[in-house]
Amino acid sequence: MSATRTYLDHNATSPLRPEARAAVLEALERGGNGSSVHAEGRWARGVIEDARASVAALIGARSDMVTFTSGGTEANNAVILGAPVERIIISAIEHPSVMEPARARGLPLSVVGVTDQGVIDLDQLSAALAEPGRALVAVMAANNETGVIQPLDRISALAREHGALVHVDAIQAAGRLPLAWPLLDIDSMALSGHKLGAPAGIGALVTAPHLDLAAQMLGGGQEQRRRAGTENLSGIAGMGAAARAAQTQLIGERARLGALRDRFEQRLTEIAPGAVVFGQGAERLGNTSCFALPDLTAQLLVISLDLEGIAVSSGSACSSGKVARSHVLEAMGVDADLAAGAIRVSLGWTTTEHDMDRLLGSLATIIERKRARRAA
Repeated sequence: MSATRTYLDHNATSPLRPEARAAVLEALERGGNGSSVHAEGRWARGVIEDARASVAALIGARSDMVTFTSGGTEANNAVILGAPVERIIISAIEHPSVMEPARARGLPLSVVGVTDQGVIDLDQLSAALAEPGRALVAVMAANNETGVIQPLDRISALAREHGALVHVDAIQAAGRLPLAWPLLDIDSMALSGHKLGAPAGIGALVTAPHLDLAAQMLGGGQEQRRRAGTENLSGIAGMGAAARAAQTQLIGERARLGALRDRFEQRLTEIAPGAVVFGQGAERLGNTSCFALPDLTAQLLVISLDLEGIAVSSGSACSSGKVARSHVLEAMGVDADLAAGAIRVSLGWTTTEHDMDRLLGSLATIIERKRARRAA
């Protein structure tokens, strides 16, 4: 990212970490196919397995549970389309990479609502689980727009009572929230490399040994025959390096970014007393703030801040090119006019106090211009 700009859209993609860049370049320069038996192939295989161990360690899983994919979307799709179930249960705030395959599979689908703070309604979930047929419950660990963290322990406990499988979309949470696979009691998890500071185009699906998924990619024995095709060596190397860096820095970064976010939100309400922070009453990722300012649209804010050299988002990057009402805020019962002004600020490993001060200064300027135009 340009040094002259302030990048505050880490939930869309996090800039490439130096450790990941070095690993990617080495893999590109040395090359090798991990399925070959010569020295180059053995070196490539070592890189892949080291990365697999690093990704597994990030979430407290075993290496043999990790399958590398092209990204989080593929990982989510693999479970939603391949799990041996009779019906599917998702929440109303899931990412499109969960919602769309859930609808496309053609099985009975239950969509569970959320509270006004964006937390899944456990009573609705319990009622959905009580219906006949083995279910797959697919939920995100933390929402990509609001940062609201879901109660995975309670969700999995309810699911187990009814013999359901549990899939967790941990794409935003991994590396930002401590995750311990043995404590979660789940069956599968989706991860994405570029949210960790690895290159785009690499992700991972983590599956419990008992979960027998129908393979979506056929034609080779790679990835323990779970996903055919020559492995993306440079991407895998980058994801392994990013996972190691994220794990090493997780506790310190979580505290640092949380403090920056909280300070920002406090000062935001001082310069804009009518500002609304969505999900503020729930537990959230420390790096995420989703808010709206009175009488200012998301489109105006995003474009104005971009012209000031600051990158933020109006919601999920997977809705690029569109500024539409957020289905997440709609599910939370947010008024349509207020939701139309929602923008997301997401911090990461590059974020500094200066970045947040620059954002606050620009927001204050935009608000003052709005007031001046009204007074004119």
